[in-house]
This record gives sequence, C-alpha cells and structure tokens, in this order.
Amino acid sequence: MKNKYTVSFTTLGCKVNQFETEAMTELLEKEGFEVLPHDMESDIYIINTCAVTKESERKSRQFINKAKRNNPDALVVAVGCSVQLNGEKLNKETSVDIIIGTKNKGNIGKLLKEKLDNMEMLSYEIEDFKGKEEFEELKISTVHDKTRANIKIQDGCSQFCSYCIIPYVRGPIRSRNHDDIVEEVKKIAANGYKEIVLNGIHISSYGKDVQKKDALISLIEDIDKIEGIERIRLGSLEPKLITEDFIKRYSALGKVCDHFHLSLQSGSDSVLKRMNRKYTSTEYKNNTELIRKYMPDAGITTDIIVGFPGETNEEFDETIDFVKAVRFSRIHVFKYSVREGTKAAEMENQVEDSIKSARSKQLIDLGNTISREFMQQFIGRNLPVLVETQKKENLFEGYTTNYLKVLIKSDNNIKNQIVSALIRNVKNDFLSGE
Repeated sequence: MKNKYTVSFTTLGCKVNQFETEAMTELLEKEGFEVLPHDMESDIYIINTCAVTKESERKSRQFINKAKRNNPDALVVAVGCSVQLNGEKLNKETSVDIIIGTKNKGNIGKLLKEKLDNMEMLSYEIEDFKGKEEFEELKISTVHDKTRANIKIQDGCSQFCSYCIIPYVRGPIRSRNHDDIVEEVKKIAANGYKEIVLNGIHISSYGKDVQKKDALISLIEDIDKIEGIERIRLGSLEPKLITEDFIKRYSALGKVCDHFHLSLQSGSDSVLKRMNRKYTSTEYKNNTELIRKYMPDAGITTDIIVGFPGETNEEFDETIDFVKAVRFSRIHVFKYSVREGTKAAEMENQVEDSIKSARSKQLIDLGNTISREFMQQFIGRNLPVLVETQKKENLFEGYTTNYLKVLIKSDNNIKNQIVSALIRNVKNDFLSGE
C-alpha cells in the first residue's frame, strides 16, 4: 500500500447525507487519507448516493461511472440510500469496488484498507434493518468551507407516506444521545461556527424511540446555553410537532431562528389522506398561526407535490387556495414521480406529465409572487444577517434568521460575521442591503 492515498467525495441528496460526508471525511483524515475536492483526480472516489427519486438514483450511477473514467485505476466506493435500495443492481451496472448501505459508514476507513490490501475482493456491506435499531454514531468537529454546520440528531422514519421510499432505505426512527449532540455542538462552537442546523431524516420524531417526552425542545434549550453558538436552525419538521407548548418554549430562547420548514405536500385533505400524511389542512394552518402568534416575522417554507395519483383539478385548486391563505415565505414544488416499491406507484389514475408541468408552473409562479410580497415587508428595516460567502470584492451574501437571502455591499470583509443590514429593496429571490 502507498503511504498516503487521496480521496474525494461526491454527495447527492439531503443535508443528512452532507453531514455523513463531513463525518466520513473527518474519519478518513484521522486514518491518514488525504481528502481532496470532489473535482480533483484521486486514488479513491466515494459517492454518497441518494434514492429519493429515480432521477437521483440515475445521477448516483452516473457519478460512479464518471469516477472510473476520471481515473481508471481508482477505487470507487458507493455508499448510502441508493446502495441500500439497489446494491446488487449497482454492482452489476457500474464499476463500483466497495458497496456500503446506510449502515456501517463509520467502518469506511477499515473497509478501504481491507480493499487496498486485496484489490480482487468486492467489499459488500449492506445490512438489512431488523425492527429496533441503534443510532450509528458519526461525529464532526469542523465543517469544510462553510459558515453553518449541519448536526445529525436522528435517523430513520416510521411515517410510511405512500409516495416515499426513505423508510425502506433508512430504517425505523432512532435518536442520537442528547449529551453526545451537546458535546459535538460545543466542539463546533470552539471551531468558530456561529450557526448550527439540527437535521435528521425525521427530526420531529426525535426521542420517540426512547419514549422521552419533549426531547427535541429540551435538546434545543440545552444547545441555546452553549457559548459561541449564535443561531440554532431546525431542519424539515412535521407540522404536528408545532404545539403551543413547543412554540412558546422555542420562541423564549435567545438563539433560535424564526424559520420553519413544514412539509405540506398538498393543501387538499383527500390528497393528504391518499399520501398517508398524518394531518389535515386545517391542522396545518392552525399550526402556522401558532408560529406567527409567537414569532410574527417567521419565515415558513414548505414542499408541495403536484400531480399525485388521482389529483383532480378541484383538489389542485384546493392547494392553490391553501397556499394563498397561508402565505408561505418560499415553496419548493415537485412534480410527482413514480417510485417503485411505494404504495403510490401502484395507485390508479396516474396524472399525465403535461398536467403535472402546467400545475407545477402555476404553483411556482404563485409561490414566487407570495415570496416577494413576504420579503417586501422588510424593506427599510435592519435585519441581522450571517454572512456566508463573498460574491465579489465588495459584495457579500448571507441569510437572515427567517431564512431570507441578502446581498450586502461592504468595503470591509464581513464574511463569517453577523452584521446588521439595512434592507433597501427586493430583487428576484433575494433582498439587497447595506
């Protein structure tokens, strides 16, 4: 074996995947590997795959094959959700050398060294989920080239929405130990990071597997006490998490962000029922009103699927009316795509692509209009902005607590600082300030 091998990562999919890539990067650096940027030629390519859609699986295979083309002698490793779902298929259709599912990512250094000792062997590490599972501890102490740090607090999902493959590839819910999370955040704070984002596959279920009441808000309250951390942001939430007790305790803290990503998927109760979502549109709207009661400037963002099987014009119109009533700060619109292995894939009355496209455009246009209206209320106000990137010599980009993008003109280097920006106007999807 060489004294030092180079490794580069390609990460597809969600913020949990991004966290796990950071954790694997740290593990490999400690074991003597040199981690390079994803676009550099390396001895080892690791593709952290996604399986949320057929397109994400296609991209995963594409990056696996591209790695071998970049360096025919390289070791190519596929890890993650697409591997867990279709490991055998990936083995047959790509030039992969090591296959690791959504478990055992913490063993990646050991598996790499074993493979480098015996290049003839295919390393195949996919372990099925069997009822109750333990949380696999992956840790980070720093994040590469970023201002905010994603912290994984939970894995798995037990919701089984009818369109979603994730419970099958991530397994049942399991929560990370409270004290381990707090210790990791302290290390992140010591390395100069001002904002952390609590993420997981379904963070609203944090603590439920160990029957711990109020586990998530209790965790947030403890993180709020950590010196150095100035912002605490939450990943995607289940709407039913928002109770008056939760939002009252949350809004009383000094470091939390007034941004909530509440997955909606549809504003029609009949569609929500077919999706196996666990709330009604009325319950959802009541929860958004609770948020605004305690945090009036809160940005509420959401995901909506158009063209779900059987969605009628009337049901889509219900979604349009609902969006107008709630006034989201931003909407992410997805056209439903068939996902083999889910109940929705077997449903009758699949919606034509042309109808999905038309509905998608209508909803995106409406979302953009409402988003601009939301942003306009902040013109003339001073907002705290965490500056993340420098776009040009005197132009910087960052985000407000309620997750609005702001471009700031400054003659000073304000990167990685929280500054007060006077908002002058709205341009496209961002605010401009100084």
